[in-house]
Amino acid sequence: MRILESVKRIPGGLMIVPLLLGVLVNTFCPSWLNIGSFSTFLWKTGAMPILAVFLFCNGAQINVKQAGQPLLKGVLLTGVKFVLGAGLGVCISKVFGPAGILGIAPLAIVAAVTNSNGGLYAALAGEFGDSTDVGAISILSINDGPFFTMVAFGMTGLAEIPFMLLVGAIMPIVIGCVLGNLDEDLRKWLAPAATITIPFFAFPLGSALHLNQLVSAGAPGIVLGVLCTVITGFGGYFTLKLIRAKHPQVGAAIGTTAGNAVATPAVLAAADPRLTDVAQVATVQIAAAIIVTAVLCPMLVSWLDKREKSKAPVGGIMAA
Repeated sequence: MRILESVKRIPGGLMIVPLLLGVLVNTFCPSWLNIGSFSTFLWKTGAMPILAVFLFCNGAQINVKQAGQPLLKGVLLTGVKFVLGAGLGVCISKVFGPAGILGIAPLAIVAAVTNSNGGLYAALAGEFGDSTDVGAISILSINDGPFFTMVAFGMTGLAEIPFMLLVGAIMPIVIGCVLGNLDEDLRKWLAPAATITIPFFAFPLGSALHLNQLVSAGAPGIVLGVLCTVITGFGGYFTLKLIRAKHPQVGAAIGTTAGNAVATPAVLAAADPRLTDVAQVATVQIAAAIIVTAVLCPMLVSWLDKREKSKAPVGGIMAA
């Protein structure tokens, strides 16, 4: 039936499809989720432990041996995502409160804008850039998961995030990173799990939502996706232009929202129960943003690529 192939054709499909299935089951057949024992653990209450495994395996894929141009580009692009996403979300929260603006929750803004789709970035970097652009993914991978969002909310007082909880959030990534760099075989062995676990924490996250929430959050989620692509896409582009990179258009490839960003609001709500209600709204808004950015970002990179190539070639300090 080629189920997996069909799911992968959808932007963020491994995350979005199980999430939507969870929403539908919780909307129309909620009793199925409360059978008990392993069924309930897997489909209703097991998101956080599985997400922890995902973070560990994902951390193992970060290669600290990358140096030089890939390191510089990765650090700069990661910084752009964090500063723009956290700054925008915090400012909106301070001015408009937890409800946000245009129906978009600050929690959704920070989680969606600071977290980029590494797979899509790597694909676009490979098509429009060179090996130094692709190599930056080793640093960009750090923004996968809820850590940066927790840091932003904790530092600004928008949420009460105990320091040890921050340590606990990043520890699986750090330990995974250490082990992955100590043993290349271990990194390769863990690599498939970083993908395989995604549907298994996506479904229970969806099973905490209702179809009415998804419908009501649709329009704000689309706006969020457009903002993410425009703000961080152009932010990454101009950053690489500033350092005179050979392929600055690749910087726009960070204008995406990663599929696993859907899990971030639930993690924040677990740390600060005051965010529980807004976390549900933020989750569906992020789900919409994932799809929108996956469509718009490649279009933006392609347009910038044509624009760059239409200019007279100039030398750059980052030229390969």
